[in-house]
Order: sequence, then structure tokens, then C-alpha cells
Amino acid sequence: MADKAASKGTAKKHGSKKAAKLKATQEPVASKNGRPKKRGKPKDARPALVAVDTAAVDVSPVDAPVPAPVDVSPVDAPVPAPVAAPTPAEVPAAVDTPAPVDAVPAGVPKQVASVKASATRTVSSARGTAASVGGGTATAKRKPLRGVSAIRAFFRRNTTPIYFISPTAFNLLGVDRWISNFHYINYYDSFGGMHPRVWVPQDRGEDNFGSMEEMNNYLLTHPEFFDLVRDKEPGKAVLVMFDEETERLAGELGIEVALPSAELRHRMDSKLVTTRLGNEAGVPSVPNVLGSVADYDGLLKLARSAGLGDDLVVQLPWGDSGKTTFFINSEESWDKASATQELTGVEMKVMKRINCRAVAVEAVLTRHGTLVGPIMADITGYKELTPYKGGWAGNDVYLDVLTEQQHARARVLTQNLGDRLGSEGYRGFFEVDYLVDVDTGELYLGELNPRLSGISSMTNVTAGAYAELPLFLFHLLEYLDVDYQINVAEINARWADPDTVDVWSQVVVKQTDDTIGLITKSPETGIWTTGPRGRLRFSRPATDWHDLQDDAEGFYLRVAGPGDYLYKGADIGILVSRGRLQSNDFRLTPLCRRWVNGIRGLVASTPMDQLPEGGAPAGIKG
Repeated sequence: MADKAASKGTAKKHGSKKAAKLKATQEPVASKNGRPKKRGKPKDARPALVAVDTAAVDVSPVDAPVPAPVDVSPVDAPVPAPVAAPTPAEVPAAVDTPAPVDAVPAGVPKQVASVKASATRTVSSARGTAASVGGGTATAKRKPLRGVSAIRAFFRRNTTPIYFISPTAFNLLGVDRWISNFHYINYYDSFGGMHPRVWVPQDRGEDNFGSMEEMNNYLLTHPEFFDLVRDKEPGKAVLVMFDEETERLAGELGIEVALPSAELRHRMDSKLVTTRLGNEAGVPSVPNVLGSVADYDGLLKLARSAGLGDDLVVQLPWGDSGKTTFFINSEESWDKASATQELTGVEMKVMKRINCRAVAVEAVLTRHGTLVGPIMADITGYKELTPYKGGWAGNDVYLDVLTEQQHARARVLTQNLGDRLGSEGYRGFFEVDYLVDVDTGELYLGELNPRLSGISSMTNVTAGAYAELPLFLFHLLEYLDVDYQINVAEINARWADPDTVDVWSQVVVKQTDDTIGLITKSPETGIWTTGPRGRLRFSRPATDWHDLQDDAEGFYLRVAGPGDYLYKGADIGILVSRGRLQSNDFRLTPLCRRWVNGIRGLVASTPMDQLPEGGAPAGIKG
């Protein structure tokens, strides 16, 4: 599956010199390993940082022990007693979905990453730590929070600043309804200054980033963000993508990254490690074999040794699945894949190719066990939405995503996998893609994303979230100085109740044409309406999609706006609807087509070869 991450276009906006370079070469600057070169530090000197009085910090861990993996029964079962190892439930056979391609094409200004980030990295932080900056004292211990109502009240009165640092607010949009003192720290302002919780630096500098990590690190080093932290106190940071440099920069500001460490998450991100952990937890993958080969003949020999046949799916350990997953059934297809990635002598996962569809689910591993959210269908590969075959383009939440038996099995497998991750020291949010074998109905582990993802937006808006709490709040509890008590089995039972499943859908609209230009006009963020003829009308401003009334309304989040580059694969915007956008037979619904065509009709751009010499055209941000 393609990596699900929130992201945004990162092409430089200024001057004809850059435009001429793009027009002439259409190639991004890359390092020897093929990754974009790192951008430099901000031009402005960073103010001196406040020192952390470590002697005044309470870093004692929470007393509750980390539970051993357990066999999690279906929803109505009582809370299981901890056991030495999980007893995985019987898993049906088979599903492998060709990993979606969500790659930014070579040769054009590129976005930081795909919106589904799965979007993926983090900062180590001791659970239950109270940090104080500038010589403050440790927070006094409070009595444990008992049950959901106490947790809800705690977050309504939260005084610890929570910073969501990301190119846009997409992944956690609307969570600020639940959490006081929650702030979106973004590079792109989808709201034109109208969202009270979105902070965007006034002086953004040049948009010339090579990754989400680079953009997030830039925000952390921005002098204006330093001023914000100084005024509000350091608090906690949450990110979709980050690395060890992010951890260091946040630490200098006295900010704790409220996620597992970057090193741990990077290791969990390996598709080979995921396969092994899944096997140990009783969560099987599509029939596969791990190994390395020297050529196509070696690949066939390896595959045949495991009885996989000759129609194969090959995955490398890291990277967006769309960039590092290959469908090989001939020497010609092997040569084509080898031309884009080094396949000889590297460890890989070789799978039997099956006829499948993909579903996704998010969960959070707490000190008390694994909580599992709603299961939703992936929307992938539609040419109306993305230029990439198999590329992730959205999700549908509805009651009959799976059969009742498959639904129960998916929840059990997710709990088992969460327990296994816990034994590795992991805590918090994660997302799992399952592959449903269309021919046999069997369920397979497709991909693990140890982070927030592109489906977090859906997880936090469903009726289950309102009947309970958004799963993200349980993630934060693992990194705040508070003890709490919950009944995992009861919460999971409520999340699995069909009455908590309502219809929500989202699609990410990408530029599908192979052209490059600068946007001069695009739809503004807010609630729009559409009629039978597909004409869109702006209805009212809105900061999220929670107030949609019916499927005639849709919330549009602008991703690329005036002054941003438009190119093949660039994210234009995200539509959220109360209606189904994909049918049961895996076609875009008429409603979806009306929305997508209407949105595209409201986007205008100036081609690169028509840009004036010496400056940007009218309507382009300076």
C-alpha cells in the first residue's frame, strides 16, 4: 500500500530564474543516493534557546507494567488475562493488493510527500513524563483518570500546549474540538488566516523542500515558532513524519515529541520487519518468501522454492510502497523494475500475486492494551484522482466494508499485532492495511504504518469517536503526565458496535496531467454544495468537516493554492463527504465524479512557458 502522509507541494515559487531552470531541466537536485539534497538552515539567526532544568523534571515511568501480548477475543469477550505470548486466532488465507504508487515524478518540482502519509519517523519520550522549562518544577501528581468521562473532561481543561507540526492540518483536523491548547503548526495555510488554531509563519522563506521531515524541521527552527513556544511554553509535539534531527531540534526548544523514537519507528517501518512481527503475532501475510537474488532467474528460483509461482509481487524494505513495490511476471518486467531501483543483492519480500482489495484500520497501543478504530475501504488507483496505478486516493467508511466474520477477524488481528509491537517498546498510534482476497475471502497483513496516517482524519470523525473518544486522545495520554484507567474490552466493543458506524468518505484530488504551471486560482477551504449537473457552489466557511449536513454538502480542504506549483502528481485538495464516493463494485460513484470534475473546473494555472521574465504572474504569492 502507498504510504499515507499529509503533505503539500514544495516547489519554489519565486522568480523567473527558477522557472527557467525547471523548464530547461525538469529534474530536481538529488544526492548520490537518489534523495533530494537537504535544504540549508533558515537565513535568520535563531534566538538563544531556553535551557531545560533537568533536575526539576519528573521522569519516573508510570507504575503500570507493559502488558505481554495476549490473544484478543472478538468484541463481546471479557478482558483477557495477560499471558506469556499471544495465541493468534485462526486467520483466513490471503490478500495482497498491489501497493499503490504515490510517487512524485522525477523531473518536476515536488510535494513533500503524498497526503496519505502514511505518511513516518519520531522522538523518544518517556511515558508519563512532566517536563518543565527554564527551571520550573515538576508537575504534581494527580489522581488517576477513571473512565472515558474523566478523560474527556481532562482534555477539555488541558493546559499543556500540544503542537501538531505538519505541512497542513489535514491528518488531525477537528481534533482541536476535543483538546484545549491544541495548535496546528503548518507551512501552508489552507484557511487564509481564518482558522484560530492554525499557525503559519509570516515569513515562510523559499518552498524548496525535499521531504516532509525537512519541512517540519524548518518549522521547528523558524524564529517565529521560537517566539510562539516562548509565549505558550514548550509542551508536546506530534508529527506525521520526522527523524533524529527533529528530535534534536525539539529537544533544544524543551519540546517532547509525543511519539515513539525515530529509531524504533524506522525499524518498525521495514516491510521485512513487519512481516516477521506479523508472523510472530499470528497475523499472516500473503504467501511469501524473504531473500535476495542476483537476477531474474534467481528470483524465479527463490519464488518457486516457496511455491509462489511466476506471477510475483516484489517489495523492498523501506519507502513508499508505490515506489518500492513491483509486479513482475517476466524478464522484461524485471528489467523495467531494476531500472528504477536496485534489486540485485538486496533483501526483499517476494509474494504470490493475488486478486485482492484493500481495507485500513487505525489503532492505538496503550499501557492497558490495544484499542481498535473503525475499518474502512481504501480508494486507490482511479485515473480521475491520481496519475499513479494503485496510488492511494482516499477512503470510504460504511457498515458493510467487510462481512461480519471478516470484521471481527480484522479487529482480533489488529489487537494481536498491537500487543506484539508493545513487546518491542512501541506505544501509541499505528495504522494497518489488510488485503482481502476477493476469490477466497481470506484476510492478510498488507502494511504497517507506525504513525498517524491519511485515514486519521476519518477515524476521528466517525460516530464511534463521538460515542467514545477519538483514538488520538488515548495516544496523547501515553505521553502526558497523567495516570488513567480504562476497560479496553468495553471500549473495543463499543467501537465494533454497528450502530457507531456512519458513512464518511474522503478523496485526495491530484493533478493528473503531465504539465507544469503556477496556480492562479483554486477553490477556497470550506463547505461547498453540488447539484445533479455537477456545478459547485461555495456555501459557508468552515474549519473542518464535522458540520456537514448531508451528502449534498462537502468539505473541501485546499492543499495547493495560488502561488503553488501544479504538476503531475501534485495534491490539489481533499474532499470529505457524508456520502459514498466508491461503490461496492469498486467504481467511483456519480456523486464523487461530480465533486472531482467540479473541483478541477475551479483550478486555473499559468503554464511554465508563459511565465513573464523577471517575476511571477499576477496572483502569485511573493
